[in-house]
Amino acid sequence: MNMPFKIRAVSKHILLYGAALAALLVLMQWLHVRYLIIDNATDVYISAIALIFTALGIWLALKLAKPKRETVVVEKEIYIEVPTLPSTNDNFITNEKALNKLGISGRELEVLQLMAKGMSNQEIAEILFVSLNTVKTHSGNLFLKLDVNRRIQAVEKARRFGLIS
Repeated sequence: MNMPFKIRAVSKHILLYGAALAALLVLMQWLHVRYLIIDNATDVYISAIALIFTALGIWLALKLAKPKRETVVVEKEIYIEVPTLPSTNDNFITNEKALNKLGISGRELEVLQLMAKGMSNQEIAEILFVSLNTVKTHSGNLFLKLDVNRRIQAVEKARRFGLIS
């Protein structure tokens, strides 16, 4: 029974000496760092400032480069006025007011109606018993009066104004 007591006593001495050596080592390191900092104070301050600005730069770059997580969806109702096309029955009445306002003659109206049926200039000329150049002249006048560039546009605009069915 004496043996465990001696091991405890020896263990206490070893632990006490170890703790004293560790405390001495910590003290020496603290003094070394203290003198190192005092000797190189300018370098330490410059390094600290550099570290602060580096951290600030990294933080700012992450903030600016981070994609937006919130998507804003704006829903807005759009009302599109769909022009009502006149019916293609025999009860169609030509809008005389629009005809007078645009200055479209009777012959030009006939050419416009035949254009609406999909006829070519040659076919229109044969039906109206006029030359091809006359049909082209009437078509050009219609394009100017309706302010369009193509036959399809002229027909669509004339239907909107109520000139043809």
